[in-house]
Amino acid sequence: MSGHSKWSQIKRKKGKEDAKRGNLFTKLIREIAVIAKDGGGDPDTNPRLRTAIESAKSASMPKENIERAIKRGTGELPGVSYEPVSYEGYGPGGVALFIEALTDNKNRTTSAMRHIFSQCGGNLGSSGCVAWMFVEKGTIYVAKNETTEETLLEVCIEEGGEDVVLEGDSFRITTSPDKFENVKKALEERKIKYRDAEFTKIPKSTVKLEGKNAVQTLKLMDSIEEQEDVQKVYANFDIPDEIFEKLEA
Repeated sequence: MSGHSKWSQIKRKKGKEDAKRGNLFTKLIREIAVIAKDGGGDPDTNPRLRTAIESAKSASMPKENIERAIKRGTGELPGVSYEPVSYEGYGPGGVALFIEALTDNKNRTTSAMRHIFSQCGGNLGSSGCVAWMFVEKGTIYVAKNETTEETLLEVCIEEGGEDVVLEGDSFRITTSPDKFENVKKALEERKIKYRDAEFTKIPKSTVKLEGKNAVQTLKLMDSIEEQEDVQKVYANFDIPDEIFEKLEA
């Protein structure tokens, strides 16, 4: 299991705290608005919108906030227009980072990213420098006490899922983007509840980090994710369990 997967687990555990600060809600609202703008405001015909709404609900976002975000995206309500932008670079120890953001001011966001990288021992790179190191996948998390690994493997075999791995107290199902909705629907039909379901980027290989490089990389990841324009951060590091245990403590 890559260090980034462990990082994702920690971020999910911190979700309620993030929501209280309003940071997570802001990111989700932007994501919903942009997805609704690009693919329409009907979740039945816009799978990515449906997934974004599910993420918002799991973060306890009020229904009216979700509805307003959709209407801003479709133009039914006035609002700031955000555009997607991505950043690529390297962290301590040669870790590759791919960042997805939504911004109303690209110059401001680019300046913020450059500052964060320089402050945390990294380097902001040019477009395409690390994108090839990642592949897009769908990931679905199911609580370990919700079902068995055998049942989830059956679903994957039937619906074209790629893998089932136990991560802590959850099973992580990995799918190709085109099979993501099929696997989700199959779980729902079997009345198997899932915690999180999202599109993500998985590294093709990982860089092992220890000591100072590991600590600096975690600081860099945290600083990037705290930037309000940033939606998601992907990295290809692998870090010993004890460092993550200290982070969770």
